[in-house]
Amino acid sequence: MPDADTDSAASSATASSPADALALVRTEVDRAVRAVVETDPAGLDAVADLVSGAERVFVHGAGRSGLALRMTAMRLMHLGLTVHVVGEVTSPAIGEGDVLLTASGSGTTSGIVGAAQSAVDAGARVAAVTTAADSPLAEVATAVVLVPAAEKLDRSGSASAQYAGGLFEQVVVLVGDALFHALWQRSGQSADDMWPRHANLE
Repeated sequence: MPDADTDSAASSATASSPADALALVRTEVDRAVRAVVETDPAGLDAVADLVSGAERVFVHGAGRSGLALRMTAMRLMHLGLTVHVVGEVTSPAIGEGDVLLTASGSGTTSGIVGAAQSAVDAGARVAAVTTAADSPLAEVATAVVLVPAAEKLDRSGSASAQYAGGLFEQVVVLVGDALFHALWQRSGQSADDMWPRHANLE
C-alpha cells in the first residue's frame, strides 16, 4: 500500500485494486488539504465569516460539485442557518445580506459564474471554492478558497491521477465539513441542541 506522504500520485495511478486506489485517494486528498490549510488559511476564515454573518445562505454548484455543496447545505441547516439550494423550486430570490456559496473547479462554469454575477447585482456576496485564482468566478467572489486539484477537463494526470474533477470534489466536501465544524464551535451549541433540526420525514 502506498505511503500517505508519497509525493508522486503517478506512482499509484495504475493500481487496479480498490485498496491501492483508496490509498491513492487518501494521499491526494491529504496533500490538497495540507496545501489549502498552509497556503491560504485566510480564505477559509473569510468564507466562514461571510457565511456566519449572512441573512441567508444559498449554495450552487454543477454536477458532483453541486452534490458536495448539498452536503454542506444540510449541515448549515442543522446549525440553524437559513439555507437554500439554488435550482430547487422553493429557493427564493437572493438579495442584500445573503451569501451565495459556490464551487467550480475551473471557475468558468457558465451557470455558476452567471449566478454569482446575478447575486452580486442583487446585493449579495459570493464565496467560492475553485482551483483557479484568476477565474471569472474568483474575480466576482468576496472570499475564495483555492484548492490545488485538477479541473474536470484536465486529463493530463499531473495535478491528480483521479478521473476528471474527483480530487476537487472530495476536497469541496471536506472544506464544507470544516466550515460547518468551525461555525458549530463558534456557536456554542451542543449536538443535542442541533438534533431536533434533523429531518423527520425521511
